Amino acid sequence: MSAAGRDDDVVLGRAYDARLVRRLATYVRPYRGLVLASLATLFASSGVQLVQPYLVKLGIDGSIRRGTVAGLGAVAGWYLLSLVADFALRFAQLYLLERTGQNVVLDLRMHVFSHMERLPAAYFDRTPVGRLVTRITTDVEALNEAFTSGLVLILADLVKLAGIVAILLWLDWRMALVTFAIVPPMAVLSRFFRDRIRAAYREVRRMVARLNAFLQESVAGMRLVQLFVRERETLEEFRALNRSHRDADLRSVVYDSAFSAVTELVGSIAVAAIVWAGGWRILSGAMSFGTLVAFLQYANRFFQPVQELSQRYAVMQAAMASSERIFGLLDAEPEGGRRRAAVRSPARPRGEIAFEGVTFAYRAGEPVLHDVSFRVAAGERVALVGWTGSGKSTVVRLLTRLYEVDKGRITLDGRDVRDIDLADLRRSVGVVLQDPFLFAGSVERNVALDDPDVDARRVREAARAVGADRFIERLPRGYAEEIRERGSNLSVGEKQLLSFARALAFDPPVLVLDEATSSIDPETERRIQDALLTLLHGRTAIVIAHRLSTVRDCDRILVLHRGRLREQGTHDELVRLEGGVYRALHALQT
Repeated sequence: MSAAGRDDDVVLGRAYDARLVRRLATYVRPYRGLVLASLATLFASSGVQLVQPYLVKLGIDGSIRRGTVAGLGAVAGWYLLSLVADFALRFAQLYLLERTGQNVVLDLRMHVFSHMERLPAAYFDRTPVGRLVTRITTDVEALNEAFTSGLVLILADLVKLAGIVAILLWLDWRMALVTFAIVPPMAVLSRFFRDRIRAAYREVRRMVARLNAFLQESVAGMRLVQLFVRERETLEEFRALNRSHRDADLRSVVYDSAFSAVTELVGSIAVAAIVWAGGWRILSGAMSFGTLVAFLQYANRFFQPVQELSQRYAVMQAAMASSERIFGLLDAEPEGGRRRAAVRSPARPRGEIAFEGVTFAYRAGEPVLHDVSFRVAAGERVALVGWTGSGKSTVVRLLTRLYEVDKGRITLDGRDVRDIDLADLRRSVGVVLQDPFLFAGSVERNVALDDPDVDARRVREAARAVGADRFIERLPRGYAEEIRERGSNLSVGEKQLLSFARALAFDPPVLVLDEATSSIDPETERRIQDALLTLLHGRTAIVIAHRLSTVRDCDRILVLHRGRLREQGTHDELVRLEGGVYRALHALQT
């Protein structure tokens, strides 16, 4: 996957989108009690902070101006009490807010992952894995940051600003106008730097996406890099990406540092203006010294939220973009979404399969199967053969409803598979794929997949039936041996044997082998073929193979060619067919 394909993940949109906020509110609603408690402590903390400068004014204009300590202890005590209350309220507010945010993140992440499990295979064909992982991790975390450091604190800053404005006007409206005079240039500077910081931030995220994509591909393909001696070229490409990321990061630091420095300068100018204007008013007797000190403290608290609002804007902007992508994933239609509700069947299927005029295309206008019809009787062993790209594996994907047919229908025991509960259908059709996939965990867990119906006895019976017990018992911990990521501590053949055991442990009435023996050595394949003679007894079997030697003993062979069913019969019948596809395949292999 090229890095460019991931760049859409870093596009930033509006800082507030009412439609998205309403959807996010559904995840917050179960925790509205925590939210209300957090808001109550937040407003109380803001109120306590606004009281502190006024207490300083009372101390200066009272006891200190009179030159006596009478009453000064009470003011100091109240000030100390306000500090303790502010600490307790801030702790409670941050804890409640974080607790709410983490609960929302937990629920949202579970919902996204649960929905992802129900998406059709076609969705994963067109969506890179890295992008889906980003949805569940980075994007969800961005929403948590917006909730804990964005929306609620923006509200707190606005409430604090309103309180400070009211107090300043109440203390001295002329001095308040001097303080507010700095707001227009501060707003212009914030807008100027906000746009540039946002562009720089977007570039940093874009470079991080490209760097992560390159690292993922390089680590996954490290063996290929080493085999073709591409270490130097790969290192140079990484160095170029790394430099670009560094330069983008430095640009964001320059703008961020400049903005902080300029806002500090503007704040200092404002303080100087307050001192100058306040000094004149004190000398003229129109204002007390304590009021001037209170003004200076309120001014510092006034400029702080003004500066922070610009930073919180960027947080909210990233959060809205993340929520747009998350809900885009959640809006993707799950499997079977266009069909009526399927009914679960308690009876075990007999295993009769029928394709009736099935046509299917992965991409519109490019059919892979054309009007394919055939029937497999219960207990019959049928092979599917043909050239690469003839549609053999597509038959399996349609049978298990990884994809939905475009025309025609597929039935199991006479019922349209789209009317069968998806879980029942897939439990009825066991599939062993060409490329085995193993999870990190024990051998036993990889066979049973944590299914309560597959106990240790069934795992061992299945392993013994396919001959996997021979290598499992040689492992240091046997069935408890931990399999590393992607089964890297097992051979390809051993992984395939575990895939056989996994399919058989679930005891499906229909068994599909999709090139399942292509990665196994001839001796192991011979053992599996011997085991399958017993295992397939009483089961419907569909065997897909390129090596015709593996399908000679099937009851019937279906030959697909360019998406159409061209021939069917036994091995001997098809070999004798003049000009037949199967005969050509057999001639090439023998």
